[in-house]
Amino acid sequence: MNDTGFTAIILAGQRPGADPLGTHFGQRYKAVIEIAGQPMLAWVGASLAARADVARIVIVAQDSAALLDHPQTRWLRDDARVEARDCGDSVVEAVSATLRAMPDAYPFLLTTADNVLLDDAMIAEFAARARGADIAVAVVERRTLEAAYPGNRRTWLRFRGGGYSGANLFWLGSPAALEALAAWRRIEQQRKKARAVLGAFGPGLALMIAARLLTLDQAIARAGRRLGLTARAVVLPYAEACIDVDKLSDHAMAEAILLKRTARQASPRGG
Repeated sequence: MNDTGFTAIILAGQRPGADPLGTHFGQRYKAVIEIAGQPMLAWVGASLAARADVARIVIVAQDSAALLDHPQTRWLRDDARVEARDCGDSVVEAVSATLRAMPDAYPFLLTTADNVLLDDAMIAEFAARARGADIAVAVVERRTLEAAYPGNRRTWLRFRGGGYSGANLFWLGSPAALEALAAWRRIEQQRKKARAVLGAFGPGLALMIAARLLTLDQAIARAGRRLGLTARAVVLPYAEACIDVDKLSDHAMAEAILLKRTARQASPRGG
């Protein structure tokens, strides 16, 4: 991989059992639920495919062929940069296997098929600020989201100085990131519980964060040092970066945002 390019991984699988959102929309696979006229996977794929610095796109799902057989996602299958990989039910094992299978493809940018509001500005800023780290995570500060969308409910991780929500964007900059994935595997079933996640990096760190003695940057840096790698938090200024589509209210909100974006882009003055 060159100094500016990266490989994008789109996680498009789902947890065991029927997906509630998929059931509501009559779709077996969440990634192809339609939103603002296109499957979710198509929105994310288009944002990544439009960038010259995306050297490869890897779509990971339990049945990746079925996802790319949709009339509005077949263009991904026909793009020479796109590769589909099947996986089991563990997200971490799927990502780890992909990294091991593609040792020449670092760095990796990881996102999800339900991250439909992902756009060029988010990708550009995250990649620029994450570059050089073994692992980086994108987050949005609570006040950024609430200023733009009052009343929107998210899962907040609280640190000294503020609360943050994940933005479904991760940077895996070197093989050292596999150490972080191993730690993630240990707490995969408790990903929404901040203390359980942080506890994987040691009780002392978990206690300091629970008492809000550390800022986000301090906590991430300490967690990285414990694993022997460079870890970084990238706080994005875009409220939409932390709005993924997990429930019906998310779908309605994201669809309204996408329709507004499309209307702006179609207007003679571009908005």
